Amino acid sequence: MAQSNRPGAVRKNKKGPVVGSGGQRRKALKGRGPTPKAEDRVYHKAYKAKQAAARKQQTSHNRPTRAGKGPIKEDLVTGRNSVLEALRSNVPAKTLFVATKIEVDDRVKDILQMCAERNVPTLEASRSELDRLTSDAVHQGVALQVPPYDYRDADEHAAAVIRRYDPKDPESKAPLFVALDGITDPRNLGAIIRSVSAFSGDGVILPERRSAAVTATAWKTSAGAAARVPVSKATNLTRTLENCKKAGYFVVGLDGGGDVQLPELNLATEPLIVVVGSEGKGLSRLVTEHCDAIVSIPIDSTMESLNASMAVGITLYEVSRRRASA
Repeated sequence: MAQSNRPGAVRKNKKGPVVGSGGQRRKALKGRGPTPKAEDRVYHKAYKAKQAAARKQQTSHNRPTRAGKGPIKEDLVTGRNSVLEALRSNVPAKTLFVATKIEVDDRVKDILQMCAERNVPTLEASRSELDRLTSDAVHQGVALQVPPYDYRDADEHAAAVIRRYDPKDPESKAPLFVALDGITDPRNLGAIIRSVSAFSGDGVILPERRSAAVTATAWKTSAGAAARVPVSKATNLTRTLENCKKAGYFVVGLDGGGDVQLPELNLATEPLIVVVGSEGKGLSRLVTEHCDAIVSIPIDSTMESLNASMAVGITLYEVSRRRASA
């Protein structure tokens, strides 16, 4: 077949288009377009970070909430020793997370055995997932999820306890509560709960703000007493103290400069709320104004003050002794 020598003519070839004809036919080459963003490339670390952020946001949206309280916080105990101690202290456990291909030692064996005996669900998780769950804490391949504590309402609980009290009945026990004013260390809270349990107290009252909470640390320090002693929260501590006084309670504050020494506390046999402040700041001004008595514990002059939990333990012992002798 003769080829045309006209200018601009395209040379035909049985094998298809020749070089340079890509843009002239129906199957013209298409450009790849602009380079996608780093966060849209599946192989890029920015893409993985974007996906992780999306999962985290979705988890926070799906987490159950209480009315007006925001998301329920799940407390995590991390590290082999800490998890083992928490289980031995009967801390309530919701889920045990174990790293895949974990190096099993005696501690891990004990943890797995105790969780199996208590029917605690055990889930395997990758190291990266455990890092995310624990906010990059040192977990050693294990993390124990503790459910949020179910607090009572302070006003309702105190009112219910005193309604059951009959001062004419010698078998009826006078109500006894401990209220915390500005104590933020959960170990102090756990120790106080333990003392309240030891001396047959009716509960512990925490303010809604600026206070320690019943976390895994408090559970461990209480040595299981947190399962027996109700802990309640007061939206406004001073208002709760006012309501309790109207209901028949006497409020006693602990302070090193108190005007009444503990052995001379005549209110010990009455329905009582003992208020303890932080070791540094002590009782707040408003709480002090609502106290019927400010009590001090006689100690050696070389010792400036006592730890809050220790002061509560000594006070509850003296109250218990006075009530028994009465």
